[in-house]
Formats: sequence, structure tokens, C-alpha cells
Amino acid sequence: MAIKQEVKKSMTQSVKVILGILCMFSSLLAGAQPPEDTAKSEQKTVYLFSGIGADSSIFMNLKLPGYHIVYINWIPALPTESIRQYAGRIKSQITVENPDLIGLSFGGIVAVEVSKQIKIDKMVLISSVKTKYELNRFQYFFMKLGLYRIIPGPLIKRANFLSYRYFGAQSPNDKKTLTNLLAQTDVSFFRWALKSIAYWDNKVPPERTIQIHGTADRVITGRLVHPDYRIKGGGHLMVVNKADTISKIITNYLDE
Repeated sequence: MAIKQEVKKSMTQSVKVILGILCMFSSLLAGAQPPEDTAKSEQKTVYLFSGIGADSSIFMNLKLPGYHIVYINWIPALPTESIRQYAGRIKSQITVENPDLIGLSFGGIVAVEVSKQIKIDKMVLISSVKTKYELNRFQYFFMKLGLYRIIPGPLIKRANFLSYRYFGAQSPNDKKTLTNLLAQTDVSFFRWALKSIAYWDNKVPPERTIQIHGTADRVITGRLVHPDYRIKGGGHLMVVNKADTISKIITNYLDE
């Protein structure tokens, strides 16, 4: 009888030890998980809109430590829809409240329209415009006449010395980047974007927005733009070759 009690007592102690070890590991695992989840939840989400036909690779050199980055994917445009209507469809990709937006070139125009339809915290426009008044009148004339329609698709997708100069691609890396971007351009989307820009009618600058523009930008000329920051020598591709400077400006602004 004494032996049975001793065995029972020993088994009880063993079970307690095993349960104690399991509880210890469970607590360690449970204690290790929340900080990671909390860190993710505390990161502010920033949505990035690239330029016409460009994908997220255009932002490859941009560094925004401490922020959760989400790239907006272009969706096919309906032939007759406006930028406002297009923004109303693409905004479904924004799934958090009060996000920050960053728009590059045409992506900046779309971001402006999105910001009029949802509540955002802050917005940054790179090589882009706040209102229709910052666009070149000759470009408006070119787009309203629809002269872009006579440009063959293969020519739109092929880089040459004129496109290098127009976009400010000087280094071999810049030229390679532009060549890849143009090669991937959706010609239908490109033509719709130019047509829609010609009828874009935003006249009121968005609030809580900063504008970063290059002094050598030939696509959106600096004389009509009144940015918060001018990047000396920056062309339309400055988000690639002057990313360090732009990253610091954006981070400082978003951290305020």
C-alpha cells in the first residue's frame, strides 16, 4: 500500500513538472509574439502610387524606416472614365484609416483625387502637381488634340536619346531603369492617362501635402510648380537617382 502511494505521489509530481514546463514554454511563446504584432500595428501605413505604366520598382531606392509600405497596383482603366472615377475604384486597395499617401508623377494626380474621397493624414507629391494650373499649357494642347494617339505603340515602349533627355536619364543606371519602365508600359493605359489628364479639373491644392520637385524636370516644368522642396538638378526620374535626399525629406515630414 505504501509503495502504491509512493508511486502515485511520484507520478503526480512528474505530471506537475511536465505541466510546469509546458506552461513555461507557452508563456515564453505567448510573451514573444505580442511585441512583434504590436510593432506591426503601431507602424503607420503609407500607400505609394507610381507613375504611368510604372510598377513599384520605381521606388526601389526610397527608404522609409519605421513605416509599413503598401504599393498601389494600377488597374485597367475604363475608356471613358475620368481620373476622379478611376480614383473611386482604385481606392479600394486602401484598407486602413487615415493613411499617408505618396504619389509620383501621374500617380500624384491620382493620389490627389483619392485624398478627396477618403480621409488621409498626410500626402507627398514627387515630380507631380497639386492642381491643373501647374501643368504645361502646351502639354494640355497636345493631349486635348489627342496627338498622342498617332504615336505607334512600339515607339512609346522604346527608349531613345530623346526620351533619355526628356526624363533626365543621364547615367547608365538611369537609362536602364527608364528602358525597363517604358518596355513594361501598358500602351492603352498610357493613352487613357494622357487623355484623362487633359480633362483633369482640380483647382484646389490638397491640405497637409508637401510637394518635392526637381529643378531639371522637363516632363513637368518647374516654372509653373511651386513646391515645398526643390531638388537641384533633379529630373523626372529623381526618385531613383536622388532617393536619399527625397527619403530624408519624406521621413522628416511624416514624423512630424
